[in-house]
Amino acid sequence: MHLTRSRTTPVARAFAEHKKAEGRGLNALVADKTSKLFGKNAVFAKLNQSQQNRIFAEIVASAGRSQPKFTRNVLRLSYLGRGVILLTLALSTYNVLTARDKSTAIKRELVTTTAGIGGSIAAGAVAGLACGPGAPVCVTIGAFIGGALAAFGAGFIW
Repeated sequence: MHLTRSRTTPVARAFAEHKKAEGRGLNALVADKTSKLFGKNAVFAKLNQSQQNRIFAEIVASAGRSQPKFTRNVLRLSYLGRGVILLTLALSTYNVLTARDKSTAIKRELVTTTAGIGGSIAAGAVAGLACGPGAPVCVTIGAFIGGALAAFGAGFIW
């Protein structure tokens, strides 16, 4: 669970931690899989060896499964993020093409875009630490505000 979460974005990780902060223990997983596979009244200790092995195999298999609802939401958010990146690139291209001094405009756009990305990453991480794990709204707002402030600040300083 931690390995999978480490490979995702801060916002997706915050959503996942909000839903489930910690993994469940082995006893809880065994009890859950026993009741799902063999009925609510089944007792793991009374099952034969092959049935117990089936339960362990199901626990291992389910550990690698993601929840479709979260996968779908993260996919939607990634499309939104790509759209924002394309919008940023389009605005930067427009600014460069309409500028009198194209060299200065390119430098300015690179500085403001880089500052925006860095500010977004830093503010999202700080918001995650400040609000605690599983605060997806806090991380999203922090990343957005941090990126905007850093980009505007770099543009102002330029």
